[in-house]
Amino acid sequence: MDFPSEELVYGRIPVTDVSPVVEGGRFPATAIPGEDIRVRATAFREGHDSLGVTAVLYDPRGREAQRRTMALVETGTDRYEAWLRPEYEGRWCFAVEGWSDLYDTWYHAAQIKLGVGQDVELMFQEARLLFDAASKEADRGATEARAFEGAAEAMTNTDLSPEQRWEIATSPEIRGYVAERPLRDLLSSSERYPLEVEREAAGRGAWYEFFPRSEGAVHDPASGTWTSGNFRTATAALDRAARMGFDVAYLPPIHPIGRNHRKGPNNTLTAGEQDPGSPWAIGGPEGGHDAIHPDLGTFEDFDAFVAHAHELGLEVALDLALQASPDHPWVQEHPQWFTTRADGSIAYAENPPKKYQDIYPLNFDNDPQGLAAEVLRVVELWISHGVDIFRVDNPHTKPLWFWEWLIARVREDHPDTVFLAEAFTRPAMMQGLAKAGFQQSYSYFTWRNTKEEIEEYLEEVSHETSGFYRPNFFVNTPDILTEYLQFGGPAAFKVRAALAATASPLWGVYAGFELFEHVARPGAEEYIDNEKFQLRPRDFAAAVESGDSLAPYITRLNRIRRDHPALGDLQNLTLQNVTDGAMVAYSKTKTVERDGVQVKDTVIVVVNTDPHATREATVWLDLDSLDLRDEDFNEDGSFWVDDLISGASWKWGTHNYVRLDPYVEPAHVLSIRRSVK
Repeated sequence: MDFPSEELVYGRIPVTDVSPVVEGGRFPATAIPGEDIRVRATAFREGHDSLGVTAVLYDPRGREAQRRTMALVETGTDRYEAWLRPEYEGRWCFAVEGWSDLYDTWYHAAQIKLGVGQDVELMFQEARLLFDAASKEADRGATEARAFEGAAEAMTNTDLSPEQRWEIATSPEIRGYVAERPLRDLLSSSERYPLEVEREAAGRGAWYEFFPRSEGAVHDPASGTWTSGNFRTATAALDRAARMGFDVAYLPPIHPIGRNHRKGPNNTLTAGEQDPGSPWAIGGPEGGHDAIHPDLGTFEDFDAFVAHAHELGLEVALDLALQASPDHPWVQEHPQWFTTRADGSIAYAENPPKKYQDIYPLNFDNDPQGLAAEVLRVVELWISHGVDIFRVDNPHTKPLWFWEWLIARVREDHPDTVFLAEAFTRPAMMQGLAKAGFQQSYSYFTWRNTKEEIEEYLEEVSHETSGFYRPNFFVNTPDILTEYLQFGGPAAFKVRAALAATASPLWGVYAGFELFEHVARPGAEEYIDNEKFQLRPRDFAAAVESGDSLAPYITRLNRIRRDHPALGDLQNLTLQNVTDGAMVAYSKTKTVERDGVQVKDTVIVVVNTDPHATREATVWLDLDSLDLRDEDFNEDGSFWVDDLISGASWKWGTHNYVRLDPYVEPAHVLSIRRSVK
C-alpha cells in the first residue's frame, strides 16, 4: 500500500498560496541586495493545536541563510507574513514551513486547565516530556540545554506549588529559547521557489534623460543654420546630472538618422534641410544600430564620454529601439525582417491616430533566428563600449519569447546588464515583460495624479506586483507632458518629483523638467517644439542662478534618497490615512546596521496633490507600521519628526495636523528621530 503517496499535494501541515511566486515558480521573483522581501503564505491545520509558520531563505549554494517566524496577517485569515533579506547577487530560493507548535499548544491547554484545577499533574508531566526532548536537541547550546533540563526536573517536583512550576515553565528565559528555536513537530515545507537577486542598479536608481545633440548646440541667426552638440559638449550634461545626484544618464538613440520621410518640427511630415529628424528613425547611409551619428562624434568620443560619466559615478543607459528608418541598411540587406504589405511596400509604424512614416517596425516571425542573432550582436557591441543599461523602446511590440531569450542570453556573459522596458500598455503585457526578464519598467505613475489614483497605484506596485515588477517613476518623457504639469505651475513639478523620488526606489526625469517646461503642442499631451524633432539647447545654469530652476529641489530629494535606506525598498510602503481629499500620506521603514548597531530608518511623506490651493488635514498614523520602540517616544507619548525638505521639526503622535501651501512647500518628507530617551 502506497501510503502516504508522494503525489499528495498537501503535507501534514498544509502550506498554500505562497508569494512572491511567479507563474508557479517558472520565473523567479526578483530582488536586489539588502532589499526586504515580503513572503506570505496560507497555512492551517485540523483541530485546535497551535500552528507555527516559518519563512526560510537559501543562498545560491542551497545553504540556509535566514529563518524568520511568520506572523498572522489578520485573525481568521490563516494568512502569514515575514520578511527575508538576501545580501548579495545570485539565484537564491525560499520556502515556507508549517509545523505543529508543541510549546504553544501545551501553554494554551495548561493555562486553561491549571486555572480551574483540572489535570494539573498531567499537564506538568507533559511539560516535563516536552522540555526533556528540547534539552536533547542537537542545535541547542549547553546553557540552553541545562535550562530545559532544569525546567523538566521542576515540572514533576511536587515540593513546588503549581504556581511555582508554572512560573518556571513560562519564564522569560524558557520563552526566549522557544521563540528563537521553537519546539516543532509534523514539519511540512512548501517547495523551494526561485529568487533572482540582481545588482543594485536593477532596482534602485535615479535616471536623468537628455539629448546629446542639444547639449552645446549652437544656432547662427545670420545664416539660420544649426551646429549640433556632440559627445564632447554633452559632458556638461553629465556634470549637471551628477550635481543633482542622479545615478544614470540615459541617452536616446545616438545612431545615424534616416532622410526618407524624415519628420520636421512638431512631428510635421515635411522636414527642412536643417531639421535633424527623430533619433528613433534609426539608420542611414552611415550605418544602423551599430553606428554613431557623425554629428555626435566617433566611437573614441563616445568612449571618452562614458569614461567621464564613470568618473562622476554615473552609469550610461542607451536606448535600444528595435526599428529602422527606410534608409537603414537592414531594409536592403534583410527585407525579411520587416512586414511587406499587399502592394509590396514595407509597413511603417502606426499607433492610431499617430503615424510614424519615418519608422519601419521589425517582424520577428520571418527570420527569428537571424534577427535575434543580429540584435544580440548590437547589444554586445555597446556593452563592449561601457554600456550596462538599456532602455528598450516599445518592447511590447515585439514577442515575449524574444525578450526572454535575449535578456537571458546577454546576462549569461554580462550578468550586470540591466534592461528597462518603455512599455505604456496593458497590464498583462507590462507584467509579462517583467517576467520575461526586464528588471524595471516605465509605469502608469505618469498619469496617476489624484489622491485616489495615487493611493490605488502605490498599493498595487508595492504590495500586489512587487515580487517581479519594478516601476520606474518617470515624471515626464519627451513624448509625455501631462495636463497636470501643463496647468499646475511650479508646485505641480514639486509634487510629482516628491512623489516619484520617495514612493519608488526608481525614478526618472527628462531634461527640461527642472526648468518647469510645460507648454504643450495644441491638442496633444506632448511638448511644443518637441526635442525629438529639433535641437533644444537650454541655459540650465542661468535658470539656477535666477532661482527659476527645480534643480536644487531635485538635488535635495536625491540626497534624501541616499541618506535614508528606507526609500531604497519598494515593498515596505504603508499608506497612512489623511482626512483631506487631495492629500496623500505614506511611510517606509527599514532596519539597517550602522557602525555595528541596528538602526531603524523611517520616512513619512505627506503630499498636497492640489497645486493650486492650500490644504489642511489630520494625518492618522498606524503606529505599528512605524516600528516605534519605547526609547523613541518623549515623556508625553509623542515622538519627534524632522522635515528633510524645510528643516523644521515637530512632535507627532497618532493624529497630526498638517497644512501644506503649494506655493511654499507642497510636501513634507519627514524622518522619525529615534532613541530620544
